[in-house]
Amino acid sequence: MALLNAAVTTQVNWQAVCQADDLVADSGVVVWLDGAQVALFYLPGQAQPLYAVDNRDPRSGANIIGRGLVGSVQGELVVAAPLYKQHFSLQTGECLEDGGQRLRVWPVRLNDGAVELAIA
Repeated sequence: MALLNAAVTTQVNWQAVCQADDLVADSGVVVWLDGAQVALFYLPGQAQPLYAVDNRDPRSGANIIGRGLVGSVQGELVVAAPLYKQHFSLQTGECLEDGGQRLRVWPVRLNDGAVELAIA
């Protein structure tokens, strides 16, 4: 699969990280990808049901985002960090309370029962 940008074509490689059966509805699970902890959130019933963000909370430094509560703030799907309760967009990784904080996000998909993350 190739993602197209106006002037650049980039080949995307997909890495299987778990099975769809490992996901918990409306909650997070954490997987490893090349030494990084990635929090996966499965939100059935949403237009985009699967999100992947960095598990490391940039404020506390703790690997806890996967244990955060999922909800919405002004129509934006978010995860609330467990320690300081800041809200991160599941789509962009941006912290709604502090634009200087951000979570890395990964493209994610379900493919024949496997959850796959895009790696460059």
